[in-house]
Amino acid sequence: MMRANGWAMLLAATGAAFALGAILARQRDGFGAPPGTDCNRVRDAGPEEMRDPPRTWDRVDEFVDESFPASDPPGNY
Repeated sequence: MMRANGWAMLLAATGAAFALGAILARQRDGFGAPPGTDCNRVRDAGPEEMRDPPRTWDRVDEFVDESFPASDPPGNY
């Protein structure tokens, strides 16, 4: 009898925790970008297009920068 009662209490507590989590998730602001910002902006490749260009820049840096945001690394290493 006691085991069944314990499981019922555990199940009720788990359900209450999930319900509370769902309520709190709806109320938070989240981590998204603020309204009105352009999230799809992508700069052209090259150090001259960077806001803070690096001090040194070699061929490997250029190849990597040109390949971004590709999922594969450049093939000319």
